[in-house]
Amino acid sequence: MPVDSRRVGYALCMALAAAVFILARRLLPAPPSVARLPARHKLLLAWAAFVGGVFGAKAPFVPSDAWLGDGKTLTTGLIGGYVAVELMKLTLGIRIKTGDSWAIPLALGLAVGRWGCYCNGCCFGTPSDLPWARDFGDGIPRHPTQIYESLFHLGMVVALMALTLTHRCESHRLQLYLIAYGLYRFASEYIRPEPRGWLGLTFYQGAALVLIVGPALQWMWEARRNRVGHFT
Repeated sequence: MPVDSRRVGYALCMALAAAVFILARRLLPAPPSVARLPARHKLLLAWAAFVGGVFGAKAPFVPSDAWLGDGKTLTTGLIGGYVAVELMKLTLGIRIKTGDSWAIPLALGLAVGRWGCYCNGCCFGTPSDLPWARDFGDGIPRHPTQIYESLFHLGMVVALMALTLTHRCESHRLQLYLIAYGLYRFASEYIRPEPRGWLGLTFYQGAALVLIVGPALQWMWEARRNRVGHFT
């Protein structure tokens, strides 16, 4: 049986993305409040993030055979992982913010992972006559949206590192990252060949709005709670 170079490239990039994520999590110091959590709680939070992310990424493909195949989407995967961790924290009675320790590793892993999509020829953009347009197998030069997104995540790594080094946006960096990705994904859908439905939006734009609004509302609620607590 001939080896499918696209599939091999995809698998290698996904493995490298996972390795980069794990390495970054190990090397980057966790906030003191997170470091003091019991090992069992840390393990359960990681398990919730993984399971929620996997099922979230697969959720849009439940009615189709793609559920058992390669079908998955990052946008709903991020939503699923985030919600699962928040529910696990509620179950365990954890009140501290844990997201800061996930933001940079996640951005690094996704920056690498999107090259797997590029190698596999999936998640491409609409036809384009730009010099860097690529043919992904249908004879039509297209926007390499996988590379665009990889560059977005790398840019967020730089921004998140700057915030970390200057001690800014503490306890809200993951929320900031998710909101920024939601905005990016909403805009980039206009150069992706996805079917449009209600209000002319794609399914992924709807998911991106959830990714923007959910963390933004949570951030606002936390800020208000902290203000009230400060004055009482």
